[in-house]
Amino acid sequence: MTDKKNPLTSYLLSPLALVISGVLSPVAFADDASIEIIEVHGQAQNKHLSLGSSESLLTDLGVDFSAAGGMANLPVLNGLMGDRVAVLVDGAQITAACANQMNPPLSYISANQISSYKVIAGISPVSAGGDNIAGVIAVNSISPQYSESKQLGWHSGYVSAQYNTLNNGKKVGAGMRIASDVFSFNYQGAFSDANSYEDGNGDLVLDTLYRAQNHSLSAAMRDDKQQLVVKLSHQKIPYQGFANQYMDMTDNTSYGAVAQYKRAFTNSELEAQLNWHSVKHEMGFFSAEKTGKMPMKTDAEDISTQLKWRLALDNNSQLLLAQEYHYMNIDDWWPAVEGSMMMGPNDYNNINNGRRQRIALLAEYESQFNKHWWLNAGVRFENVMTNTDDVKAYNAGMSSMGAMHAMTGMNKMPNDAMAAKEFNSQDRKQTDNLVDANLLLNYQLSENDELQIGLARKNRAPNLYERYSWGVGNMATTMIGWYGDGNGYIGNINLKPETTHTLSTTYTSMAKDDSWRISANAWVSDVDDYIDANIVRNFNRTTLATTARNVLMFNNVDATLYGVKLDAVLALHESKQYGSWLLKGNIINTRGKRDDTNQPLYQIKPLQTQFAINQQIGRFENALTWQWVDSKTRLDSNRLENQTKQYHLLSLSSKASWDALTMSVDITNLLDEYYELPLGGVSIAEFKQDMSQGFNQLAGQGRSINLAMSYAF
Repeated sequence: MTDKKNPLTSYLLSPLALVISGVLSPVAFADDASIEIIEVHGQAQNKHLSLGSSESLLTDLGVDFSAAGGMANLPVLNGLMGDRVAVLVDGAQITAACANQMNPPLSYISANQISSYKVIAGISPVSAGGDNIAGVIAVNSISPQYSESKQLGWHSGYVSAQYNTLNNGKKVGAGMRIASDVFSFNYQGAFSDANSYEDGNGDLVLDTLYRAQNHSLSAAMRDDKQQLVVKLSHQKIPYQGFANQYMDMTDNTSYGAVAQYKRAFTNSELEAQLNWHSVKHEMGFFSAEKTGKMPMKTDAEDISTQLKWRLALDNNSQLLLAQEYHYMNIDDWWPAVEGSMMMGPNDYNNINNGRRQRIALLAEYESQFNKHWWLNAGVRFENVMTNTDDVKAYNAGMSSMGAMHAMTGMNKMPNDAMAAKEFNSQDRKQTDNLVDANLLLNYQLSENDELQIGLARKNRAPNLYERYSWGVGNMATTMIGWYGDGNGYIGNINLKPETTHTLSTTYTSMAKDDSWRISANAWVSDVDDYIDANIVRNFNRTTLATTARNVLMFNNVDATLYGVKLDAVLALHESKQYGSWLLKGNIINTRGKRDDTNQPLYQIKPLQTQFAINQQIGRFENALTWQWVDSKTRLDSNRLENQTKQYHLLSLSSKASWDALTMSVDITNLLDEYYELPLGGVSIAEFKQDMSQGFNQLAGQGRSINLAMSYAF
């Protein structure tokens, strides 16, 4: 069920509005004689014109991104980053298997493969996903389509291509489908290749180059009561630069499988899903733009199951009962470097046979009481167990030497061999019991005005790197962390789960003739045991004060986050001669702080606003977009976060569509402005080439002309 062709439906939905209008629309139950599987989308993909990262799709729904690699930027919702956001790819959660989160879930799917996507920030129903406190992003590529013929034959296909002038970026995508009235087979693939981009001053932003390919093959079969879909996927990334990390990705090879089954009964529907994902990940150096010699390897596997039973209690209400299981296993080791005194003679075991198991039970009730009141309420219980085996440093013999020096006071430098011995002596098994609950209410004040109120308690258990990163030396600690800040991190076995209590309210009003619409949202989240980091010590590779960094240990603190969002859309003009003109705008402001010190939380984007004028005339769609981001002055001093100046960006786009062909031209950063990314972290690649400049903030992209084409057949 896709969005209607209403010119005002593309405004940015508030979290509750999106839930109510899309995610949880009542399922149409069929009787035993027939099945009708209805998929509800947050947004529908348009002719596979987008290629590469899904970032371009999700930013329109209010998702920010913390800079990483060209295919691996980390999503940020309501000021919360990384795996605080639950990301589902075809209904499955994939764990980032890297100490720097270089392979987050969204990196495993290309934008052209996505058939639908949705974002629920802050308050999300318990059925949308657990083990998160920020919200849920769900992208879906499984969308079986059938023909009316009993014979298996050609159904549809497409080819897409894109070229970006800024980084000589080349992207191609292709898909094909054969189908009958019972069977459907679908292939989709994508390839991306890009050099490092230039900033607004024309200078090369080092180590931002990448190459990637993604492939998927799915098969579906149905009868009048049920449907079974099996999807196989493969990804190969031979290299990807990470300008704000000490390491780069030198290989990421993954395979995955998803099986989905749906069965409709008279007053209920059964859904079952089985997921498997395996990855072999390597880090090192591959480019003269950032050199070094230190191999790091990770093998990981995710296995998960879901079972959902949806019961129609009456015409206006339903009950969902579900069970979920998720098991993740990981080995993270750093092979010894021949001839190196520091990195040898043994392999360094960072995480040895790490395990993270989640078992969840949930119940969710939804009802349309009358034409004014709608309710969704749910509770979710989740048990999370983590554990890992013994580890070892590069040189285990250094522990006795370190102990002797410690006794004599000769050496107070941190010692990884001693840290490994202490880590191995501890009980590392941890069990967390999490209880999530939500209450969502929608009150229709009038035909054109509505009020939405939501309350939620959500939890996230620590990930394996937060809990089990045991190294204490400068080199070992700087290999840990997905913040792009140049600092080092030490894990903490005794970390508690994060628990957030969120209140959100949204007021939406629209004109009777739908010529304008405005939505105002305010929210506040109180987070108990927020996983932040406290300073252990500092270190410096030079004698300059600007090159100093900190080693931090993950610790629980209490924190508060809050924000406001204002979205509006106004129909300016409509005529046959000039087409339809719309003005869209939004303003977003987010704040976050530690309760103990009032220190701002890391990577909170400053005040931002965006306005766009859209025109649609015949087969053409044109847009002029202006974005302004305020200076970043609220900084996390523990992480030595940089201040950034305010900036504004102007972009121009034009798209033309025919029955089979769609073409577009986009000019991003039209005025070629130089700006620094508030969520970009520091440029370690630049620092390694010239340490005298210190740790400068990562610069954003300069002007780029992007040409794209998609042809369906």
